[in-house]
Amino acid sequence: MNGETKPVLVLAGDVGGTKTNLALFACDEKGTRIRAEATFPSARALNLSALVARFVENHPAQVSAACFGIPGPVIRGRSRTTNLPWVVSEDELKARFGWSRVYLLNDLSASAHGVPTLDRRRFSALNRIRIKPDQPRSLLAPGTGLGVSIMIGRGDTLKVLPSEGGHVDFAPSDEDEVDLWRHLRSRFGHVSIERILSGPGLLNIYAWLRDSGRRSEPRWLARRLEQEDGPAAITRAALERDEPLCRETLLRFVSILGAAAGNVALTAMTTGGVYLGGGIPPKILPILKEGAFLETFANKGRFRPLVEKIGVRVIMDERTALKGAARFAFERLEAERRAPITTADERRR
Repeated sequence: MNGETKPVLVLAGDVGGTKTNLALFACDEKGTRIRAEATFPSARALNLSALVARFVENHPAQVSAACFGIPGPVIRGRSRTTNLPWVVSEDELKARFGWSRVYLLNDLSASAHGVPTLDRRRFSALNRIRIKPDQPRSLLAPGTGLGVSIMIGRGDTLKVLPSEGGHVDFAPSDEDEVDLWRHLRSRFGHVSIERILSGPGLLNIYAWLRDSGRRSEPRWLARRLEQEDGPAAITRAALERDEPLCRETLLRFVSILGAAAGNVALTAMTTGGVYLGGGIPPKILPILKEGAFLETFANKGRFRPLVEKIGVRVIMDERTALKGAARFAFERLEAERRAPITTADERRR
């Protein structure tokens, strides 16, 4: 990267409501690689600095820059996280760790910056439409919450537009979904799409199907939900046992995800492609490939022919956000290195 034999080191972070992944990346003439990484439960930490301190203590290094994907809006280098009681600040991290370069990105922006680092084997295609990197693309990532971002790229450059699209209103598309909306409105008041398209959202759909009498809950399944992680238990029961209540939960989830992805594609005209990231899509890939997703994705009335021509891919690499945060930091360092040196006399002239 800089012609030196000594590698440049960057600390990258992918902060989530459930877990935080940190990794030390090294870059030299041989390429970029992970030198060390660790995963921490997010909810047990007072703040991000506490987790970074633990990582740095275990993996001391001369870091040239640090970059973290944060689950929430980043405004002037500061973010109050959406699903964690944290306030994260570039200035605070610089002061605590003595770093001169710290960058905070929205977590979906970090994931979007990671997409160009992935080869074709890291994606699973939901249709046969080619991805067009020279046209706008969008990314939706259901996990602990729902993230959305827009990607605009030409050649080797990539512009990422951060978004809080996971918190827009849920728009029911049939009478059952109207009833789901009423069920959630009675619990939460405002019903955002994240109330459905997330890990907690899977539980919300499941509870609605059970409590409305649409499906009965077997006793073994009720016991399993008490003992295990709920979304994971529902997913396993649907995929491994074809359990009707859990299968319908996933089918409804996938149908609503398709409609939401189509809405984002139309709103931003992301005709270059749509990516599904986050922790959930890779785990429910068989259901995504059954067809309900693509049907609601394209079900946009007069604009069906346009949406049907948009490629859809599932991101299968769980390190995408980490790689994106590292890529962003390395690109900033490279841009700084290439910037012309301007002296005070030159500025006056």
